[in-house]
Amino acid sequence: MTPKNELLFCALGGSGEIGMNVNLYGYNGKWVMVDCGITFADPQYPGVDIILPDLAFIEERLDDLVGIVLTHGHEDHIGALPYLAEDLGVPLYATQFTAGLIRGKLEEEGIANRVKVRVIEQDKRFEVGPFGFRFVPMAHSIPESSALLIDTPLGKVFHTGDWKLDANPVIGKPATPDELMAIGDAGVDILVCDSTNAMTMEASGSESSVRRGLAETVAKARGRVMVTSFASNAARLSTLGEVARETGRKLCVTGRSLDRILKVARACGYLKDFPETIDPDTAMRLPRDRVLIVATGGQGEERAALARVANGSHTISLDSGDTVIFSARQIPGNEVAIGRIQNLLAGRGIEMVTERQAHVHVSGHPARPELAQMYKFIRPQVLIPVHGEMRHMMEHAKFGLSEGVPQVLVQSDGDIVRLLPGAAKKVGKAQVGRLVLDGDVILPAEGTTINERRRLSLHGLISVAVAVKDGRMVGRPQVRVQGVPVEEDRDAFIADAVDAAADTMRGGARDQDKLREQIRLSVRRVATRWTGKKPIVDVLLIAG
Repeated sequence: MTPKNELLFCALGGSGEIGMNVNLYGYNGKWVMVDCGITFADPQYPGVDIILPDLAFIEERLDDLVGIVLTHGHEDHIGALPYLAEDLGVPLYATQFTAGLIRGKLEEEGIANRVKVRVIEQDKRFEVGPFGFRFVPMAHSIPESSALLIDTPLGKVFHTGDWKLDANPVIGKPATPDELMAIGDAGVDILVCDSTNAMTMEASGSESSVRRGLAETVAKARGRVMVTSFASNAARLSTLGEVARETGRKLCVTGRSLDRILKVARACGYLKDFPETIDPDTAMRLPRDRVLIVATGGQGEERAALARVANGSHTISLDSGDTVIFSARQIPGNEVAIGRIQNLLAGRGIEMVTERQAHVHVSGHPARPELAQMYKFIRPQVLIPVHGEMRHMMEHAKFGLSEGVPQVLVQSDGDIVRLLPGAAKKVGKAQVGRLVLDGDVILPAEGTTINERRRLSLHGLISVAVAVKDGRMVGRPQVRVQGVPVEEDRDAFIADAVDAAADTMRGGARDQDKLREQIRLSVRRVATRWTGKKPIVDVLLIAG
């Protein structure tokens, strides 16, 4: 587990799943981390919004960790830093825009003065322990997304991060084909590459092409228009600023995450011509056809602006004849949440436009034509697919082989791969897993608390309290029910449960632990007889 004269790779997140990207490279006794992101919870984690990677493997080797290098500012690449970076205790390396987003997160957690963030210019070489790095600018849906050219005495790795090919980007200047070809000419041994759109046959398309589709859609709309997109898509924000100006609408940007992106982008010299925005109250006073609203929540997030608009709990209101444009791709797994919000909107007569109806979105990830072009630019000896579910990575692997890449190795979270010297191969297994951010507490995703909460959500809870004095029951047991399907029969059910608990007390064991278990089982039998379910039964014996 300690790298010697070899170059190792291990994903602690992001390989075999969408999101929570954490990658380790090891060489000459040291490890460096690339990205440290989150993913968002689904219903199997009741009460939880954010999932964090379990970094136990590297936490046990903190003396060997030399730094964290961040490819770009999306949550699935930097979102875990506010919760984990201080304990890791190493410097963070990022470009100016990404560093601005990270600092804002660290300030919110009150740890900005305890985590070092080192700003590195794109295309400048820097060293982190025994590793040489260069940020190579790539097109993506956020400013300053970068591939990493990683250099060691054993060879070079081109770690793409999130990327696409875009000849006409709205923001930033990605590396040109000639510049990428020059990297390949200098020799690259390993390509670690984004797999998100490996099943998509057509190229992702240029961000600049979305402007016309959005402008036409907004121009046709009769009432208020709300556009929902990823907050971090600063290029889309720039496009929407132009669309608002072109269609004669005032622009309202609502959401703290959008405000943060605007602030950092402007501080870094982007969005210089972005129009002045209005607040939600002002937007509601203007004629309906003179407002364009940008909001978060297109992935169905319950607390985002779009969800609150849909359920009528936001300052901004939409009515029949208004329009919501979904200028984002559905992330796999979010279909149900998105559908729920779309049904609420449809029920109120609100028009909806997605990429199926108009050209209002392009992906920030490479499809097959772009992957094939990248292989031609970089000409690696080995391809390591990352950033995708297993189906995406397997498809990426097959495609890479079909395009002439000499070796492809499909790994998943926890696989330790020796990249160099020699042919790439798996040589070990690291501990991986998930943690949940539950309120202000970080817990194991499969630990006692979350498992208990799952059981509560599935089966309900019965609380039984019995007063005991000198080994005898005092009065009658008290029973309370939560989430058990008895409804209008609740009183009769509780009376039955009380009788069961009392009968058990009279003939039960003298040992309190055994007695408590006997009462628990007798009350649960009553619940199963009434409902067919086996709720959690919590028994409290109170000494009188």
